[in-house]
Amino acid sequence: MADAYLIDGVRTPIGSLGGSLSGVRADDLAAHVLAQLLQRHPSLDPASIVDVVLGCANQAGEDNRNVARMALLLAGLPVSVPGETVNRLCASGMSAAAIAARGARLGDGDLYLAGGVEHMTRAPYALSKAAQPFGRTQELFDTSLGWRFVNPRMKEKYGIDSMGQTAENVAELLGISRAEQDGFALRSQQKAAAARSRGRFAKEIVPVPLPSGAKGKEPPPFEHDEFIRPDTTLEVLAKLKPAFRTDGKGSVTAGNSSGLNDGACSLLIASEAGVKAHGLTPTVRLVASAAAGVEPRVMGLGPVPATRRALAMAGLALADMAVIELNEAFAVQVLGCIRQLGLGDCRDGAPSAAARRHRSDGGRRRERGVGGDPCVAERIGGQPGHSPRALADPAGLDRDRRAPYAALGGAGAALHPLCRRDQGPDAALLPAQDHRRASRHRAGDLPL
Repeated sequence: MADAYLIDGVRTPIGSLGGSLSGVRADDLAAHVLAQLLQRHPSLDPASIVDVVLGCANQAGEDNRNVARMALLLAGLPVSVPGETVNRLCASGMSAAAIAARGARLGDGDLYLAGGVEHMTRAPYALSKAAQPFGRTQELFDTSLGWRFVNPRMKEKYGIDSMGQTAENVAELLGISRAEQDGFALRSQQKAAAARSRGRFAKEIVPVPLPSGAKGKEPPPFEHDEFIRPDTTLEVLAKLKPAFRTDGKGSVTAGNSSGLNDGACSLLIASEAGVKAHGLTPTVRLVASAAAGVEPRVMGLGPVPATRRALAMAGLALADMAVIELNEAFAVQVLGCIRQLGLGDCRDGAPSAAARRHRSDGGRRRERGVGGDPCVAERIGGQPGHSPRALADPAGLDRDRRAPYAALGGAGAALHPLCRRDQGPDAALLPAQDHRRASRHRAGDLPL
């Protein structure tokens, strides 16, 4: 089987709910990142794109009726290029990337655009029809987040806990305290602020033009994530009330949860043949991906079985990982996954002793970093743009380009992609041999 590679990726800055991106449609956001990504590769003929696959969890408003197809047309791609929209809730965007990589590996095509879009600000209300003529049984739902039009049998069998309630369930199940959650959330905010100040996100962010104001004055482009809270403190976080539990036992707050926000991303994924034919330079090899389900009431623990499944598929172990990135929907969810995977608690701002396992590789030593980020996390369908792109250039870590990396994220049905950095097209295009044997004998050389 051939290999699949991530060539490049871009994303919009993340807009807060009701923030800077309020005036931009979801389909226009998706079209913008598609167009901007292709502009970074002017030698590519857009007609050579085999498919555009985007994740989107809402699809109730301006992102309806296959937003991937709408966005590619708005972006100026030829009408001959098809588009597909997928929905795996929080893992929708990563699922789109996995689908594109799978197509490249199987020989279905050489060039794909993948990614996702979510616009929670502009998500509409959904009103049902009455069951009977002139009935009074209509239901109205805000589609920004959460259940809608629930099947009564689903409620009876599994309950319909909100995402925040499932986070409280994880905290209670695993005994994770409010102080631990606030501490982890604070460190995530601090790391995000530090990364932004260092220009860490500059390679992946494309500014978004904003519509003119009421007086026709054109505002400056939107260029920076606006959900990061660099000045927050433990004292500020401790004052926040629990948001989802009112019995005095709650621990999940607005401060240790990700927010509702808006954004989009796009990735260019190529097969081995596509890399050669178009003279592309891979950034990472997409090694494996796996999905797994858990009880809906503890949906945040989905990355645990998905991770184990992906590692088993690749013939790897967590000890082989140099970087692990988690979609931080809630601090408690990340801490729960870290514990169940045996990575430690990260209580002091760095991985605990259990997580600081070292491995020798040709005389070099490296330390595995574990992190999440609520500031660029809960974009639902738009999640994949940051994780694989960031893992392609993990700042502040060992620069061994043969190190394997992993990204975790998802919901009740989670998806775990594994990727690794390459040294360039010559190093990347290694023969696709017995992958398990190759990974064992050449640490870091992990073809899909």
